[in-house]
Amino acid sequence: MSNSVSDENPLVSKTGSLKKVKNSPQALFSLGMTVLAGASLAITLLPLFAVLSYVTVQGFNRLNLDLFTKLPPPPGLSGGGIANAILGTLMTVGIASLIAVPFGVLAAVYLSEFSSGQVARWVRFATNVLSGVPSIIAGVFAYGLFVVNMGGFSAIAGGAALAVLMLPTIVRTTDEALQIVPQDIRWASVGVGASNYQTVLLVVLPAAIPAILTGVTLAIARAAGETAPLIFTALNSPFWPGGFDKPTPSLSVLVYNFATVPFKAQKELAWAASLILVFMVLLTSILSRWATHKKVY
Repeated sequence: MSNSVSDENPLVSKTGSLKKVKNSPQALFSLGMTVLAGASLAITLLPLFAVLSYVTVQGFNRLNLDLFTKLPPPPGLSGGGIANAILGTLMTVGIASLIAVPFGVLAAVYLSEFSSGQVARWVRFATNVLSGVPSIIAGVFAYGLFVVNMGGFSAIAGGAALAVLMLPTIVRTTDEALQIVPQDIRWASVGVGASNYQTVLLVVLPAAIPAILTGVTLAIARAAGETAPLIFTALNSPFWPGGFDKPTPSLSVLVYNFATVPFKAQKELAWAASLILVFMVLLTSILSRWATHKKVY
């Protein structure tokens, strides 16, 4: 009788089979792994939101016009700002970008478009090794190459140290961006009479610009927050930057110096500078998202 009922009503048999599937060990294991993955995501995001919220709470109260227009106060005094450090950070990161972006993009173009397989593999391996080198090593390298030979600390030496740190990120992201561009685009360009160089400059590079800009913005975000290389190269200054060949203040070094002093005003400026650095990283991330919002290939 039960068999005839199930044969006449296929919905009953389907419902029963669905219940068995839902209660099967595979389904329970899948559900458990989904819950575990979700919990891991929450645990991963918790430190991020904790750091951002704490820095925002500590630094937001110090945000005012003086912060962006005045020099840091002498030890023990209140007021002042971090305008010189903001300007110095823009100077050093700007110099680093002028050095790293052209060389990094051109190196990636050679790797992706013109090099042989063996050479490309070794260069990519060296780039991966360089990306793992501690930032303080880059600072020592720039100190010996620029500070010693130039006779003093300077924004140029700081920019060179940051450029060493930016290069691997730019080379790797640009190389990957160029490889993503479909090969058919290259063949079509060559088919209408363009040379290899014309194809790369006028077709491949424009198609990969969104991803290239992503790598550049990520490299700039990393460089803006580095401290150890700038201690060895740009040092610091409580005054306005006197030139590219003089000691130059920066936000990261200011945070390092002011966070360790016993004065409340300097500690508040350190938190405010930390918040400005977070805003700068956030801004570069937004620009990166905006640049990759529309695909051109």
